[in-house]
Amino acid sequence: MADSIPFNRPHRTGREAVLATEALTGDHWRGDGPFTRRASALVSAAVGGAPVLLTTSCTHALELLALLLGFGPDDEVIVPSFTFVSTPAAFALRGARVVFADVDPLTLNLDPASVAARITPRTRAIVAVHYAGVACDLDALAAFGIPVIEDNAHGLFGQWRGRPLGSFGQVATLSFHDTKNIACGEGGALVVNDRALLERAEILREKGTNRARFLRGQVDKYTWVAVGSSYLPSDILAAVLTAQLEGAAASQAARQQVWRRYHDELATWASRVGVQQPHLPDGAEHPAHMYWMRVRTPGQRERFLAHLAARGIGAAFHYQPLHLSEVGLRFGGALGDCPVTELAADTLFRLPLYADLTEAQVDRVIAAVLEFTP
Repeated sequence: MADSIPFNRPHRTGREAVLATEALTGDHWRGDGPFTRRASALVSAAVGGAPVLLTTSCTHALELLALLLGFGPDDEVIVPSFTFVSTPAAFALRGARVVFADVDPLTLNLDPASVAARITPRTRAIVAVHYAGVACDLDALAAFGIPVIEDNAHGLFGQWRGRPLGSFGQVATLSFHDTKNIACGEGGALVVNDRALLERAEILREKGTNRARFLRGQVDKYTWVAVGSSYLPSDILAAVLTAQLEGAAASQAARQQVWRRYHDELATWASRVGVQQPHLPDGAEHPAHMYWMRVRTPGQRERFLAHLAARGIGAAFHYQPLHLSEVGLRFGGALGDCPVTELAADTLFRLPLYADLTEAQVDRVIAAVLEFTP
């Protein structure tokens, strides 16, 4: 058998070790050093120019966001059930009640009709998770008049009607986990679109101190001024992230090519056998974060994954319904609450997609898919 094709492989630009060594040979290994500033500026440019605070993960960025906006026990937050656990957990940690909404069957993004049915006088925010980097219907969500928060873990370089994802609402979060388009192993960022929140965000990220103001020469010493935590990544990780961001144009072009080949060359097969391909709404530009498809039944999905595995191709399912998880049930979730999510969790699979897939490997994946009859 030919060499196996993994589901994911972190892309290397060739500069990661060079910049990490530069950081290591310097004396600033802690957070907020020269590479932190360099990477933050690059991320800021990608999301429309808002201030960006790097964090140790997207999970921590979400936790910082929930702390920054003061969520508490009197608040309800609407999130999609079809997302990673970090999305609701950040708000639950602050004591807020998580309310799970269903997703649209075409995009697997929040379904505005499901959201509308869950709004109460206690609803404090709607969390838009841009699944696979394809924008939620942000106009429909904004029309409810309730603040929209973006969990943009999948969507760096994506757009909605000409604006970068991550630039909507007061704040947004990003992920640089090694499964993402831009990665430093573990990492994330808080995008502070409302600049009135920036100073407090800096304080909370720096253990509740005003150290950022001290470093800028705005005060002659720093002290404890709020209850925060430590969310700063080291400058060594920021160096790796800098290399990734500076090489993003090439890696993004490679990912788009793979995505487009899957979409175009599998279209006839998918239509013939009744397999769903991703849907791109008008106005949504995606960053080729993942390529998912859906068969009709759980049994078909299991047979398909086994079919690919037997040919040395790594494919994967994705999220399980959070409203049916042990914690989700404690928030009032019940079978049937989010039927699209429940079916998608059992029928969706994802194909390998990363910048270093060769043409021959993509040929193998496509050939293997075309061999399968659901």
